[in-house]
Amino acid sequence: MKILKVLTAYATQDGDGVNISRIPGFDGKYLDPFLMIDELKSDNKKDYIGGFPEHPHRGIETFTYILKGGFEHRDQMGNKKAIRSGDVQWMSTGRGVMHSEMPLADTSNGLHGFQIWINMPSLDKMRDPRYQDTTQNPAPSFTNTQGVTFKALAGSWQFENEILTSSLQSLAANAALADITLPAEKSMYLAPLSQQKVMIYIHSGSLITADNQTIPAGKLLILEPGSDINISSLQGAGILVLAGDPLNQPIAHMGPFVMTTQAEIQQAVRDYKNGDFGNI
Repeated sequence: MKILKVLTAYATQDGDGVNISRIPGFDGKYLDPFLMIDELKSDNKKDYIGGFPEHPHRGIETFTYILKGGFEHRDQMGNKKAIRSGDVQWMSTGRGVMHSEMPLADTSNGLHGFQIWINMPSLDKMRDPRYQDTTQNPAPSFTNTQGVTFKALAGSWQFENEILTSSLQSLAANAALADITLPAEKSMYLAPLSQQKVMIYIHSGSLITADNQTIPAGKLLILEPGSDINISSLQGAGILVLAGDPLNQPIAHMGPFVMTTQAEIQQAVRDYKNGDFGNI
């Protein structure tokens, strides 16, 4: 396994005072086609109770994965869903979405989850919005004889001799995501993926790489294109694997809008102020 870069998540806030750990990539330098990785992890309700009230998006795809707790999603397309532990939600915002994500009333034992932004190709940014979740078709998983669990959150994966195909298959930039749990003193191997950008985010425990580096939670490993994944853990670990093909296009970003030119950003602001995004 060849690591090109290691990035560290930093503490910040978003929504109505929600505490998160964030790795941004709006400069397109390291994460392309991904734009942002946000992790929400707290057992203190004060850190997340404000949630994410109604707000717009244009030009991105949002990918939400919940490990513990839950959110209620609402949008102007009429979707109203409770996203709970193990669930995945994908929204391709296209030309515009209004939505909210608020903690569920029974989320009393803490919250741990992710929202990941994926950039859209320039030609697709003004298409109609799309929504899908796994509440009716749970993400498939497989646990091998060593106790390593591989969960296919989006896309199609092969882990050992198992083919795992998520119901989420239409993410931009050929993006695919998986959650892997390693028990203590176990290792795993994954053959090189077809996507050119492959990254590992450590959300629990710590990893030991093939060259004996110990890397703790909150780190993002950016791998060399074509690299395999060969990792182990002394005390156990949970990781996300993010894969996609870089778009290599300009990024114009302002708050919830991501386009390719500043003129398109200005138009998004005008459209939002004119009420063109609709209401929940």
